[in-house]
Amino acid sequence: MKLKGEKQEGSEGGEGAKGKMTLSLALVALISAFGSSFQYGYNVSVINSPAPYMQDFYNRTYLGRTGVPMGSSFQTLLWSLTVSMFPLGGLFGSLMVWPLVNNCGRKGTLLINNLFSIAAAILMGTSELAKTFEVIILSRVIMGIFAGLASNVVPMFLGEMSPKNLRGAIGVVPQLFITIGILVAQILGLNSILGNAEGWPVLLGLTGIPSLVQLLTLPFFPESPRYLLIQKGNEEQARRALQRLRGWEDVDEEIEEMYQEDRSEKEEGQFSVLSLCTFRGLRWQLISIIVMMMGQQLSGVNAVFYYADRIFESAGVHSSSIQYVTVSTGAINVIMTLLAVFIVESLGRRILLLAGFVMCSASCAVLTLALNLQSTVSWMSYLSIACVIVYIIGHATGPSPIPAVMITEMFLQSSRPAAFMVGGSVHWLSNFTVGLVFLYMEAGLGPYSFLIFCAICLATLLYIFFIVPETKNKTFMEINRIMAKRNKVEIQESEE
Repeated sequence: MKLKGEKQEGSEGGEGAKGKMTLSLALVALISAFGSSFQYGYNVSVINSPAPYMQDFYNRTYLGRTGVPMGSSFQTLLWSLTVSMFPLGGLFGSLMVWPLVNNCGRKGTLLINNLFSIAAAILMGTSELAKTFEVIILSRVIMGIFAGLASNVVPMFLGEMSPKNLRGAIGVVPQLFITIGILVAQILGLNSILGNAEGWPVLLGLTGIPSLVQLLTLPFFPESPRYLLIQKGNEEQARRALQRLRGWEDVDEEIEEMYQEDRSEKEEGQFSVLSLCTFRGLRWQLISIIVMMMGQQLSGVNAVFYYADRIFESAGVHSSSIQYVTVSTGAINVIMTLLAVFIVESLGRRILLLAGFVMCSASCAVLTLALNLQSTVSWMSYLSIACVIVYIIGHATGPSPIPAVMITEMFLQSSRPAAFMVGGSVHWLSNFTVGLVFLYMEAGLGPYSFLIFCAICLATLLYIFFIVPETKNKTFMEINRIMAKRNKVEIQESEE
């Protein structure tokens, strides 16, 4: 196996060395990540800052319609719907991945997806003028559908376009743009900018701009070469797309590798989600992405961001300064994800995942202790701030960006759309669950909630340590052979 891998490595005309970052590849990564992933991040955090002003608008609208003020329980229900409809829409979006990417292609799906975002942006931006809060809740579902598609299709699209030696770095770019989106929403949401009574409709409506940029620019870039060759059977278009992305004429090695992948898959045909779940040859790949996606969301990342404000408050940060401290945590998130882009190819995927989950579980454990002792030991509040920062650093370097890269790498062309659909559904269901359950957990367990997150991080860490292989600098076929041994199946390779 090793020998074969080495032979291939040497025979690929130096593709490992030659697979360089061209202008075409860089632009297509930036445009698709800015137009899609950025908005996912933006909409995750955009309603945090203007929440009081939006709730006030809900109240005024209800009073204007009925003549009686809104009850507090009804207001709580409406606001929790406003927040939780986004991950629910994300789940619906994930369920649309498989049919859309197979019928419209990766690029085509991203272009169609922009229509969701632009429609939602217009509705949210005009909701105050139209005096309707129902439209905001509906728009959050539509924005969720957009994010559900974007969070799955962008990593697939970029992973299929990248040479193997850059696949990890380019695969982290969507997550980088998600963190930039969160940070931009935090900055624009400051009271002095748009997080105020007049500015919040503009803040919500701005999300349509990246979609417009993508709609106008992405058509000038090629579709995924693997999709063109393996699914559409069009070698000529695939070759032209590859030549443009790689910046040189001789792409025979990569075309041959795609044919090899195609031949090895001919037996199975296109996988649906059901056939993926029952196919023995992909059992461990499927379990691995489910575990990694659940670990990513159930590790408490949203809860830590949610708790951060109160942790800073109890540490003596003045309430007017808290939003600036929150922006600084957003900036740390961006910096660490940017670091992951540069180190993922040298250190590999496994190390980043393992180190990230170690940091997350350790900081959850120490945070539990610090929050409990905060009232008795004066310096504990500073320790809890340190824990939040260490947690964010750990999550941003491994658990946040790497799982989507691994889905692209662990599955071949025929099963990849179904795998993203499963991974995406698990991601959004887990996200929705944390959003729903965390308030009750916090009410019942207080700071001990973080012990549950600590246990989840440890369980995910152990699974990755024993089961998940390193995929750095390997072709999709080489990774497939490694996993075939674990699945105890033979791979059909007729050309050998």
